[in-house]
Amino acid sequence: MTGSVQRVSDRQAAPGIAAARRRGPFVVGDLVQLSDPRGKMHTITLEVGKEFHTHRGRLPHDDLIGQPEGTVVTSTNGTGYLALRPILDDFVLAMPRGAQVIYPKDAARIVGLANLGPGARVAEAGVGSGALTCSLLRAVGDEGHVYSFERREDFAEIAEGNVARWFGAHPRTWTLSIGDLAEILVERELDAVVLDMLAPWDCVVSVAAALAPGGVLVVYVATTTQMSRLVETLRVEGGWTEPRAEESLMRTWHLEGLAVRPDHKMNGHTGFLVTARRLAPGAVLPARRRRPAPGSYGSDYEGPGSQPAGEE
Repeated sequence: MTGSVQRVSDRQAAPGIAAARRRGPFVVGDLVQLSDPRGKMHTITLEVGKEFHTHRGRLPHDDLIGQPEGTVVTSTNGTGYLALRPILDDFVLAMPRGAQVIYPKDAARIVGLANLGPGARVAEAGVGSGALTCSLLRAVGDEGHVYSFERREDFAEIAEGNVARWFGAHPRTWTLSIGDLAEILVERELDAVVLDMLAPWDCVVSVAAALAPGGVLVVYVATTTQMSRLVETLRVEGGWTEPRAEESLMRTWHLEGLAVRPDHKMNGHTGFLVTARRLAPGAVLPARRRRPAPGSYGSDYEGPGSQPAGEE
């Protein structure tokens, strides 16, 4: 519902971000990751009297409650399962999805690029399925705050469910709003803003007003055309450091005896990350001394700044 603000109410206030990462024996309500002999993972929430069922037999939750993390339990047909609390990477890749999730390799890089730590205040749009939200909430801790914006109510509901499941309840450090960030972002002096949307350039003015001087903008885009338009918009608007772009590629390895080699499949290109920092009010960057490559802004270029002032 563009142009309006709908807050997703706290169904149950979580005791704190730190409390969501438990140690010790499994208790009722814990998320438990069961790995079968082939490495397939199943995530369950422990409940008294409930059972986990597959073609490999059934496994009572009561057999896990009170057991130490890292134990091996056996189903009724004799299949052994390794039981661990899931790490966020595994949880994200298995969570219910409304929109495509930001992969863990990109989420970790976003947290680093945004310079997030305990006490930081950050806004994000859109929320998608809540994968990045979990990483942002863990980074800012119990003293920070994450303001999330999502245009689609159905995506917001899925994200709410995923985040609440990971932390055990709706974190008190999280505000989820349904609407367009460009129209309803009212927070000021933010440390960072993260955008994951089709047209992030539409939010540049609103983000500039929300960020504190020195604050970081991180934008996740899927295509080179999006990246080009965003970067040129930041340059034309002014008030930003020179944007930089990157992508992360991750390759795992096969490890078995002397057969140590790269895996045949890899987690390659997922998206581009564009970053820039907010300048102080009235500050103007020194002119770039490096000239653009020939043809960068030729007759075929129709992006931001291609028309004289007043004609765009």
